[in-house]
Amino acid sequence: METGLFFESIIYLAAAVICVPIAKKLGLSSILGYLFAGILIGPFVLGLIGQQGEDIMHFAEFGVVMMLFLIGLELDPYKFWRMRRFIVGMGSLQVLGTTIILFLACLLVLKWEWEATLTIALALTLSSTAIVLQTLKEKGLSQTSMGRSAFAVLLFQDIAVIPILAILPLLADGDIQNKGINESLISDLQGWLQTLIVIGTIALIYFAGRFIIVPLLHVVAATRLQELFTGAALLLVLLVSYIMQMVGLSPALGAFMAGVVLANSEFRHELEGDIAPFKGLLLGLFFIGVGASINFSLIMVDPVFIIVFCTLFNVIKFLVLLGIGKIYKKSSDQNLLFGFALSQGGEFGFVILGFATQLNLMPTYLASQMMAIIALSMIGTPILLFINEKWIDPYFGVKEKDSNKYDDIEDDNNDVIIAGFGNFGSTIGRLLKTNGIPATVLDMDSDRVDSLRKMGFKVYYGDASRLELLQAAGCENAKLFIAAIDNPTVNLIVVEMIRKHFPHLKILARARNRSNAFELVDMGINQFYRENLYSAVHLGVDALVELGHRRYTATRQGQRFIKYDEQAVLRLSQKRHDKKAFLMTAKEEIEMQEQLLKNDLYAQLGANDHAWESEDLRKENLENSNGDKK
Repeated sequence: METGLFFESIIYLAAAVICVPIAKKLGLSSILGYLFAGILIGPFVLGLIGQQGEDIMHFAEFGVVMMLFLIGLELDPYKFWRMRRFIVGMGSLQVLGTTIILFLACLLVLKWEWEATLTIALALTLSSTAIVLQTLKEKGLSQTSMGRSAFAVLLFQDIAVIPILAILPLLADGDIQNKGINESLISDLQGWLQTLIVIGTIALIYFAGRFIIVPLLHVVAATRLQELFTGAALLLVLLVSYIMQMVGLSPALGAFMAGVVLANSEFRHELEGDIAPFKGLLLGLFFIGVGASINFSLIMVDPVFIIVFCTLFNVIKFLVLLGIGKIYKKSSDQNLLFGFALSQGGEFGFVILGFATQLNLMPTYLASQMMAIIALSMIGTPILLFINEKWIDPYFGVKEKDSNKYDDIEDDNNDVIIAGFGNFGSTIGRLLKTNGIPATVLDMDSDRVDSLRKMGFKVYYGDASRLELLQAAGCENAKLFIAAIDNPTVNLIVVEMIRKHFPHLKILARARNRSNAFELVDMGINQFYRENLYSAVHLGVDALVELGHRRYTATRQGQRFIKYDEQAVLRLSQKRHDKKAFLMTAKEEIEMQEQLLKNDLYAQLGANDHAWESEDLRKENLENSNGDKK
């Protein structure tokens, strides 16, 4: 049957729509869903896509580029400079340590040619930026100490690709079949001149970002055409990536630099919002392509070698990363996550092995085996993190934490326990503290814990979804548990744990939005606090005052609005699984709420309580005194 790009696209998207929800339902990462979708539709299972899928893979690789652009937008130059010690230190230790150990092990045990062995070691030392960063984002670990360290190592690896590709031709002693993979506009120039051009290109991107791109975005924004701004955002990412590729550098690295340059611009959030949907879709296609590229026929020829080599390679890389974490004094939990997250091969490994094949540095069959090993290790990463989260960390981590200063929770017998001490939780903690009520606070970000302890808060590092930690925090004797974790999914898990093991404990829970509130109601939690509701009502009250309403009347209406809206959520939660009934009930609730507020307003017209009117009363007194003088 004749197929083309449209057919391949339909197959890719259909596989994603079917497999990813199943993976999420089973509690697995969405990345695993994409990878299994690729395996299912690939040439070695259903055979729905074949070599033609390479066209979509080239397109989907832009997902990695856009991801790094978005990461750059979140990392302003000052923060980037502060991370230089981790980027160079941890990154160089990982790349050099893994390369040397893999090189010596393969050379001594497998007796390969040293050129091929060094190439394979260099290819395997690189991790998957796409898989690691997406997994950390899904698990809410991007801003933790481990997340920042993983990003630093990944960034150094992306930079290291450039010298690795430059070194490979020096190892070749045979005829080069095709130099196209590493060709650039400056590849035929002398080395010192190439270096100057590369430095000049980086400087050009920096100054162009500040003095050309931002003014151009102002012009585009002035048109007030959203689609034009989206097109400009895509043009920016693709143009910078293409320029970097022309001078032999990584397109993803170029996109990251462009993001860093624009991190402090006023268009940061607009660019982020426009690029994010494309990034998510293209990354999904990329993961599907990785799954489809696994050559199961090749694996079945020598499965023992493939599986054993893949396992040993992952173990070696894991131990190297664990050692680096120890050098940088990471806690056992953070270190385990750090090791498991980065222990796989990466997408740049395919590039290096493909280029090495063209240089005749190794047999094509051996290169294909190594590519299969990299793909298998990439699939294994979400599984390893899931195993660590469910079975390793709850036991091994707890034992190791006996000596961790953040987890030796003192027996304060506090009545209140707060889980999550970000902006939301810390506000609650400060209010309680000023009223003389101490609280035991649990948080997963070790850097935040350290900072808050220096400010005088009793905060303890730990995962509040673990029963052992909840028991150590004193949940058995406490009266009130405040669930204020930033990640709504984790917050729900903690609430469920408290309901199951400490039914006597009163729970006050943070809700991200109305949908999150419905989930809490399903768990039997009736005291939930939506983030947007109270600030929105507060703004509405101020708007009423600005339009001439009395502060007392406006505030009273705001409080009643909150009361009626919270009651409506409890009633709507019973109908939320029936869409038609939900919409009808929601309409009725809105009409009833408006009528109740009107009735309350008329009932209060004669009220003389002006406790909220100090400013208005001053104005009235001033006017009266001026009238008396006249």
